[in-house]
Amino acid sequence: MAHTTSSGRFGITATAFAALAATLTFGMASAHAQGAPAKPDADMQMVLDAQASLKPKPIETLQAAEARKQASVADGVTKVLKTTSQSIKPQVLVPGVSSKDIMIPGAAGQLPARVYTPKGRGPFPVIVYYHGGGWVIADKQTYDGGARGLSKNANAVVVSVDYRRAPEAKFPAQWDDALAAYKWTAANAAQMKGDPTKLALAGESAGGNLAVATAVAARDAGLPKPVAILSVYPVAQTSTDTPSYNTYADAKPLNRPMIKWFVENLTNSPADLKDPRLQLTEANLSGLPPVTIINAQIDPLLDDGAMLQEALTKAGVTVERKVYDGATHEFFGTAAVTQDGRDAQAFAGDRLKTAFGTK
Repeated sequence: MAHTTSSGRFGITATAFAALAATLTFGMASAHAQGAPAKPDADMQMVLDAQASLKPKPIETLQAAEARKQASVADGVTKVLKTTSQSIKPQVLVPGVSSKDIMIPGAAGQLPARVYTPKGRGPFPVIVYYHGGGWVIADKQTYDGGARGLSKNANAVVVSVDYRRAPEAKFPAQWDDALAAYKWTAANAAQMKGDPTKLALAGESAGGNLAVATAVAARDAGLPKPVAILSVYPVAQTSTDTPSYNTYADAKPLNRPMIKWFVENLTNSPADLKDPRLQLTEANLSGLPPVTIINAQIDPLLDDGAMLQEALTKAGVTVERKVYDGATHEFFGTAAVTQDGRDAQAFAGDRLKTAFGTK
């Protein structure tokens, strides 16, 4: 079951809605904190069990290079598919979408990127997509399921970019690369069967943060404005003492020790935690396009989504947020084997099509 909340410039006032949303969301999370954490749905648990069977080491005990070699949720999905005698080929799992790996200019050199293109003549809307992994681990391949599914469900070209990772490149290198990728995509959309007047930003987890922060940076730089933002279980602020952090401190596949490890690898000093690119809830969010936030119930970042919704509403931005009960962090990319993954990708595609005017 999913729960949806919406807000915008009409109806209930932003202030009143923000207060109500904060009360409801934090009240629910606090109730969870006082009782037992929610349990994953059966199909989500199957993915988590498959990942665990690959015996990944706790990444917070490793150096970054070794952490990047550990089994991911995407590896869990692959094992489930193999165990159930299903194809693992992307063209079978997501028919009608082709992909091509290219290089694009980043802020300090060339970056690998993957361009997903739906079947047809186009021109298609274009989505710049940022993967998760705490700005330290993972890449476009790890998050292929989310980006490829988004191309299918939104009927859009998706450019998934491998921004530089920490600790080799410290904050704010990732944000600089994210903006450079958006700028390049806006200038080259037509060469990818894309429509440069229909741009959107999207990302998961750390990438969900980058999607919103890049929209802010694009606004300030006078770049073409995206028509929509999709932010999936985003990092929206830097406290690890919210109700959902406390309830799901030991959750799988993301927990509080991992997040602290990500931050330690990313930041130069504690002062970085006050930067509005990390502390999105304190950023100037005015003038952004409509935002769709997707959250998993079983996730330390559950309340980050609620707080981002509140901050956007206060800034006068139209925002819709959906929480998927029984889902965990990383579920968005598990559409090949989970119902919540399929539902979330379909919902995201629907909201983006509405913004693109292509429904």
